[in-house]
Amino acid sequence: MEFFDLMKAIILGFVEGMTEFAPVSSTGHMIIVDDLWLNTKEFLGSGSANTFKIVIQLGSILAVVFVMWKRMLSLVGLYKIKGQTASRKFNLGHVIAGIIPAGVLGVLFEDFIDENLFSTNTVIIGLIIGAIWMIIADRFGERKTMITSLDDISYGKAFKIGLIQCLSLWPGFSRSGATISGGVMLGLDHKTAADFTFIMAVPIMAGASGLSLIKNWSDLEPSHTGFYILGFISAFVFALIAIKFFLRLISKVKLVPFAIYRIVLAVVLIVVLYL
Repeated sequence: MEFFDLMKAIILGFVEGMTEFAPVSSTGHMIIVDDLWLNTKEFLGSGSANTFKIVIQLGSILAVVFVMWKRMLSLVGLYKIKGQTASRKFNLGHVIAGIIPAGVLGVLFEDFIDENLFSTNTVIIGLIIGAIWMIIADRFGERKTMITSLDDISYGKAFKIGLIQCLSLWPGFSRSGATISGGVMLGLDHKTAADFTFIMAVPIMAGASGLSLIKNWSDLEPSHTGFYILGFISAFVFALIAIKFFLRLISKVKLVPFAIYRIVLAVVLIVVLYL
């Protein structure tokens, strides 16, 4: 594998790490960068290239575990968050309630998504519709029942946010965009919605990566190992940088600026590709 091929892994890791936690669709950005510039399918093959885009998200997910380790340990009873009580405690049950809908649909439609939705055209659609959803959430979110802590989220709200997360199965819609907006619509403040989104992402992306690896195992070659490792490390490092910055930013600027960015990006792509 040539030097520039390895640089492609670092570039895609950078794109993944810097966009995974912003509501702009990390998968969509990787597809755009790859399709319009890097073209990793040329030497990895289609199946392996799509698997790479999913697997390196594990690097970003590991960054979540690293940054939010207290919350992660509290889920399994190994750490007590200040202010938690028996009746006011965010636990593993909330996470399970949140991941079931997208997890079930993801397994059922995985082949269809991989074969038909990993393209720049579908990403453009997802960017625009997701942006509209985010603007609606900021405009009409339930402000009267504001929830400012994970420990105040009910199982019912966790499940409803999980249902909304199903929208993110369409590349370009954005998992964080769907769930943060959904949380805001259900009365969570932006930071709490973002925290819940990040924690839910850990089991979802671990499962998605595992399934994709198993499914496309025959497409992987020993020569691809370095490419995968570099992408993983790159995503982890840049995600660490992005997480804390984003959590501070989302509380200040809300969702509309990200929605505007998505619409501008979609328009630029339309102009470049079709005009």
